[in-house]
Amino acid sequence: MKTFLDKDFLLQTDAAKELYHEHAAKMPIIDYHCHLIPAMVANDYQFKSLTEIWLGGDHYKWRAMRTNGVDERYCTGTDTTDWEKFEKWAETVPYTMRNPLYHWTHLELKTAFGIEKLLSPKTAREIYDECTAKLQTPEYSARNLMRRYHVEVVCTTDDPIDSLEYHKKCKDDGFEIKVLPAWRPDKAMAVEVPADFRAYVEKLSDVSGLTISRFDDMIAALRKRQDFFASMGCKLSDHGIEEFYAEDYTSAEIDAIFNKVYGGQMLTQSEILKFKSAMLIVFAEMDAEKGWTQQFHYGAIRNNNTKMFKQLGPDTGFDSIGEFNTAKVMAKFLDKLNSEGKLAKTILYNLNPCANEVIATMLGNFQDGTVPGKIQFGSGWWFLDQKDGMEKQMNALSVLGLLSRFVGMLTDSRSFLSYPRHEYFRRTLCNLIGNDVENGLLPASEMDFLGQMVENISYYNAKNFFQF
Repeated sequence: MKTFLDKDFLLQTDAAKELYHEHAAKMPIIDYHCHLIPAMVANDYQFKSLTEIWLGGDHYKWRAMRTNGVDERYCTGTDTTDWEKFEKWAETVPYTMRNPLYHWTHLELKTAFGIEKLLSPKTAREIYDECTAKLQTPEYSARNLMRRYHVEVVCTTDDPIDSLEYHKKCKDDGFEIKVLPAWRPDKAMAVEVPADFRAYVEKLSDVSGLTISRFDDMIAALRKRQDFFASMGCKLSDHGIEEFYAEDYTSAEIDAIFNKVYGGQMLTQSEILKFKSAMLIVFAEMDAEKGWTQQFHYGAIRNNNTKMFKQLGPDTGFDSIGEFNTAKVMAKFLDKLNSEGKLAKTILYNLNPCANEVIATMLGNFQDGTVPGKIQFGSGWWFLDQKDGMEKQMNALSVLGLLSRFVGMLTDSRSFLSYPRHEYFRRTLCNLIGNDVENGLLPASEMDFLGQMVENISYYNAKNFFQF
């Protein structure tokens, strides 16, 4: 019987152990998509408690706590103490066995705090006090936590109207870890609520210094902001979309739609789809011109619990996997860009695992030999960023593409304790390959190549692909 979370955790064969310990484990982390708050890095934030760093904003944990019968006040409430919230989380943890939260929880305790005890109601107070005390020391500041995990680059997620002042401060301070912005312009295509759209466009006008009264003005303002992002080291964009958009449209139609929604009128569903299609194409063309990589996270249906959305707002644990017919529309979108020579390096992330093979085969349609793995199948995202989801994603990519050219893992997290997700991914990767060696599906004589392949997927592919 193997020991839980020992040095060979998830590694089932000698080949897997060799690949992980001699290759993957030593590689730095490039976290090219995350939701860290840049101000926390810039100000080298010191967390006041384990609850703040671990439970604050963590809708993964909140979902588990609610499922375990924990009252909402211990998840997002303001009338409970940090200890009371942590106590309820500790009561929940034993019930998360076989959920990835159980692995992540104990990996984070071990790698960040050196704690190898299992979290439960019996150990909760001891663990809480020890970790909270450590968090008061300089060694556990935001920047030093990033150093602890050998982070080399992080790319945050930033709106075109953001000032990027905290990214600048990190650089001006001489902080050796690159903290780069990533362009997330979703609000510029959110025309469902005219008043919200107009308010956003007016903010865009203010920060760009350009008067916006028509569609071309808005694009000019966005281009100006993109130039600014590029000057701050931005190399990636990202879009969080339900599905792809590729409706046919004319310039005159888009001008008229902009005028209509900017004037406060509701759009028809057809007009919404046309406008989103136009914006997605414009953004993609802008990325290609800049030499950026565009990322598309698609397939979530958000804010399903309207009662809780009204109470708590978005990103609080009430989203789920959606079902969309996207293959033809995605192909049409990519083909239009490719036909005009404007298809940038692209990463496609699906949230519904039933689309794994769809994505894996879509890549091959638009690889053009200019860049290894120009069109990428993104790592298991959100509900899929666990052992089973990652294995399925990598198996589909292996069978239908080239796993060896994969740019690897990212945290997609708001937490400074989420970096063990990279370790979790690397162990899963090494186990996948190591099992093939053990079973004679890959040659044991090629361990040097396989070791380099693991290092590439863990680090070098991303470094070269994004040119960090």
